[in-house]
This record gives sequence, C-alpha cells and structure tokens, in this order.
Amino acid sequence: MTELMGRDGTWAFDGEGIRIVPGRGRGVHKLRADLGEFTVPLAAVATISYEPARKGGRLRLRLREGADPLLQVTGGSLPDDADPYQTAVDPGRVDVAEYFVDTVRQARTLEQVPDGPADRYLLPGPPVPLTAAGVDGIAAFDGERLRLEWRWNTSEIKRKGGPRDFTLPELAAVEWRAPSGLESGFLRFRPRGTTRQPAPDQDPNSLELWGFKKESGTTALLAAAVAVRLPHPSAGAPLPGPGKALEAAAPAAPAAAAPAVSDDHDTLLRRLRELGELRRDGVLTEEEFTAAKAAVLARFPTAG
Repeated sequence: MTELMGRDGTWAFDGEGIRIVPGRGRGVHKLRADLGEFTVPLAAVATISYEPARKGGRLRLRLREGADPLLQVTGGSLPDDADPYQTAVDPGRVDVAEYFVDTVRQARTLEQVPDGPADRYLLPGPPVPLTAAGVDGIAAFDGERLRLEWRWNTSEIKRKGGPRDFTLPELAAVEWRAPSGLESGFLRFRPRGTTRQPAPDQDPNSLELWGFKKESGTTALLAAAVAVRLPHPSAGAPLPGPGKALEAAAPAAPAAAAPAVSDDHDTLLRRLRELGELRRDGVLTEEEFTAAKAAVLARFPTAG
C-alpha cells in the first residue's frame, strides 16, 4: 500500500486502484466533499504525474477518455480546486509523491493498461439521491427519476410549463457546461425526440448556471449521476468531446452514418491539441507525450 496524505485529502494505491479520500478542512471544495471517498480502478488510469512547484507541488491523475462520467459531462472544465483528480503535495511529502507516481506507472505497465478510450464507464459515478440548485431552479435525482422545479425568478416559459418530471428511459442526453465570461452555463436534460436547444434561461429542460460557486458544483455531480445510467457514449457513436451531450445509443439510418467520420476526425484533432498543452504545461513528460500522440494518430481514419 502506497499512501500520500495532504491538506486536500489522502490518496492510497493498493496495486489495483487509487482510493481518493477528500480532506475535511474548510479549504476543500464542496464538490469534492459531496463526491466523498471513491476508488479509481487502475484500468481507468491514463497517466499520473507529479508537478513540482516552489513549495511542494501537485499530483495529477488523468483518466482514460470515457472512463468517468463526471469528467465526460464536464469536459475537463472543472476549476482546479474542484477537480478530484489532483491534490496538493506538501514540501515534506515530495519524495512520497514521486514514489507514488512511479508505483502507479509501473503497475500500469505490468497490467498493460491501454491508453485509449474506455468502451464503458469504469467508475460508478456520484452517489444518489442528489439535489442541485441553479440560478432559476432546482434539480433532484434519486437514481431513477429526475425532477426540475423552478424558482420565483425563472423565465415565463419555464414558469408556465410548471415542474418537469422524467424517468431515465425518457432521456436521450444530459449536458453540463460551466459559465464562460458573460455567457451562462447550464445543466441540460434532453428528452428523446427533442432537437431544439433554446438558451438555458428559456429552455424548460435546463437549469441556468452563473459562475462556479462552491454550491453550484453539485450540478456537475448530478449530471454525472444521470449520465452513468444512460448508455455509454461509445455505444454506436464516437465518444463526444468536452461539453457535448452524452447521447443515448440509437440505431443510425444509413444516410446519417457518414458524418461520424468527420466528428471523429475533429475529436482526434482536439485530442492532439490537448496533448500538446499538457506537454507544454509539464503535465506529460516527453516520453508520455510521444506515446499518447502515437496512439491518437493511429486512430485517424485512413482512406479506403
């Protein structure tokens, strides 16, 4: 057992998975506290790295694409203090952090864990029931049914429609997006057969989000709890990129199959850009970057 303790919490590796226990201090983000203790199976780990800093550093875990519903719905847009897959390393624990990284990397090599996307969720998602508040409403999910209720300040179209209730079979997708600049974020649920996507303040199936306050992080957890109970995005379609909806699988008509190659091509190009940024920021070593880049290039479709 390899264990690293710090102000953000404790990480422990037993050869099969990394158990992450959030800290209990006031500085720990509410999203991490609400998510609670969980274990990342070794099969879900893509890379792990230690990032040195002037005082201590940071341990960062990157999971395989499609392995975790929380990362899938948030698209990597969680702020650092809310991200459960990184933890601060105190100056006196640097040696332990480096040993932790080496131990996990060796285990991945021995177990021949693939770097590519997962074809199913390898983490169970946040525990339910969950209740999450947006600017104009509240969502509640018990594992089977979802309910949206509106606040006094919601738009007229939402108020006239009244509360919304869904069972999981009625939902095609869930999408979560953090606010950006003056643009509102949202927690959106797309019923089957729905194609129109109004602005979040006018969408009766969405909660509007402003800013990323500690309280609003629960909306991301609720989105992940719903997503993990919908068909995995790899079922019949390429994995969606950051911020895209997790669509339930449905048989595609022959005429609609062609765009999938283009979508996959765009996803792979974005992946290459992300890898370049990770190498530039020091998250990936040159060796890790080269191996990951080769794996992505191998997935590009070739001319028939």
